[in-house]
Amino acid sequence: MDSARPRISATGNVRGNHTSRSRGAPGESEAWSTWRKQHCTPTFSRGGFEVAITIVPYALVWYAMYWATTHAHPWLYAALLPLGAGFLVRLFIIQHDCGHRALLPSRRANDWLGRCLGVLTLAPYMHWNRSHALHHATSGNLDRRGAGDIDTLTVAEYRARSRWSRWRYRLYRSPPVMFCIGPAFVFLLQNRIPAGFFRAGWRYWASTLGTDLAIAALVIVLGHWIGMGSILIVQGPIMLLSAAVGGWLFYVQHQFENTYWSGAGEWGFRDAALHGSSHYDLHPVLRWFTANIGMHDIHHLCSRIPFYRLPQAGRALPESRHDNRLTLWQSLKCVKLVLWDEESRRLVSIHEASGGT
Repeated sequence: MDSARPRISATGNVRGNHTSRSRGAPGESEAWSTWRKQHCTPTFSRGGFEVAITIVPYALVWYAMYWATTHAHPWLYAALLPLGAGFLVRLFIIQHDCGHRALLPSRRANDWLGRCLGVLTLAPYMHWNRSHALHHATSGNLDRRGAGDIDTLTVAEYRARSRWSRWRYRLYRSPPVMFCIGPAFVFLLQNRIPAGFFRAGWRYWASTLGTDLAIAALVIVLGHWIGMGSILIVQGPIMLLSAAVGGWLFYVQHQFENTYWSGAGEWGFRDAALHGSSHYDLHPVLRWFTANIGMHDIHHLCSRIPFYRLPQAGRALPESRHDNRLTLWQSLKCVKLVLWDEESRRLVSIHEASGGT
């Protein structure tokens, strides 16, 4: 099975054996190649358009929120806050596509756009891209957990832990930590250093520290113009809310009942992509703000597909899948599923793992 294990390329993307058979994906190498070529071709016009219709409204909403704070219109500020967070989430997903070289045809254009967007999203481009590539290469692999994913224990591992260690795991997987404290910590603090890549080379230090310096410069210039207090009042809540939304999206993309986990000896890249990643069936407005990232199974199957072509790529697959489709209501029930049961091959709650029904 080692030959089927994906490898991380020099560009940060995942390479693997995509020709093996897997339910819901093209069964023959020729069909797979045709499907991929039809949808993995980004264009400057469409990519640039998507950036423009996101960053310009984001700037306008940001200024309108600033105006609302200086003219005593709290109702307008509150109404615009979700919009500001939504546009920032979309900018982050556009940065994410740049990391996969999927937004624009040019590698250099993707990289420079990704670096610039990293200043707004507080996510150093090269550092984050490397961590995310590891996530793509190891998602669903029980023997390679811990790389750019959410810590997940098996039922047996949880039972073998001490009472103190179980309590810490339950605290880590609790909603306040998972969707509020955790995302804020990652974007505000952890991303300020090349966490996890201290010995990986100077490029990750340069990416992280360069982003930090650019953020500081932007804050100083903007603070001189409108005041540091105004920046905190406007950008602070936008950043915290967008981080929480991003944390939630990352959670439901892989943490659902019928997800896929397997040991390295049985693990398959395409099975992990198609069955270990959810298809988040959101309202069209939410799909737009989240840049189709809910179609995470298709994205993991081929990360070079631009987000604006994911719907067409999904419809072109020869066989539809239903075991990984989640509605917004169904996704709320995933919060309690925190342990992988190797016997039933599904995520279960601690209550169920303890013998509850």
